Amino acid sequence: MKITIIGSHLCPDTLYALNKLIDRKASVDFKNLSADLKDLKAYLAARESEPAYEAVKENGGIGIPFFILEDGTKTLDLDEVLEKL
Repeated sequence: MKITIIGSHLCPDTLYALNKLIDRKASVDFKNLSADLKDLKAYLAARESEPAYEAVKENGGIGIPFFILEDGTKTLDLDEVLEKL
């Protein structure tokens, strides 16, 4: 399964998720918002439009890593992603 991850190489949660998914042999497309303005724009668009970010914004969080699965699922929950592998 192909999984797009929007996150940062500076974020321990993102690095943990990347390692877990690679260990599970997932096909990962990593969008590093700390290294590429195009990826930062993708993150900002998701943060502004995805319902998953409502609680994150209310609590002052950043909301990474963010996962987009090839079946269209969009989530902040690594466990949900791992269950689908």
